[in-house]
Amino acid sequence: MDKNEIRELIRIFDKSDITKLKIKEGDFSIELQKGFEGGVTYTAAPAPVMQAVSVAPAAAPVAQVVGGEASINAAPAGLSMKSPMVGTFYKSPAPGAAPFAKVGDIIRKGQPIGIIEAMKIMNEIEAEFDCKVLEILVEDGQPVEYDMPIFAVEKV
Repeated sequence: MDKNEIRELIRIFDKSDITKLKIKEGDFSIELQKGFEGGVTYTAAPAPVMQAVSVAPAAAPVAQVVGGEASINAAPAGLSMKSPMVGTFYKSPAPGAAPFAKVGDIIRKGQPIGIIEAMKIMNEIEAEFDCKVLEILVEDGQPVEYDMPIFAVEKV
């Protein structure tokens, strides 16, 4: 991991609900922890496996990543549009601009539904099928995980 990747990881960690993160990759290891007296602690040391653990309030989705595989708990029932990557979700193409999709909108396959920023790159996310937006499940500027539901929808 280079300095820029570490800075981005710390930035995302600081904005998230995650309270403890430990990553081990080859000779590199980093541990991030917050939510205790003394603020945020950053540590680096050598070690061989990648592991990240996230702790969030019971009502919020909880993500665990072990060996590169992710599982999301507390996903809503029914159809949803899911995040194709880890990053920060944005509802509109620019601050102050109209959102790509609102509750009640009919979205066509291939139409943009949002943007996910990952490593300073803005990735436009497109609808996978024709649908009606029932609920927007994440806030503008909220960190999202891979495969995390971002819109509750019904097929049209």
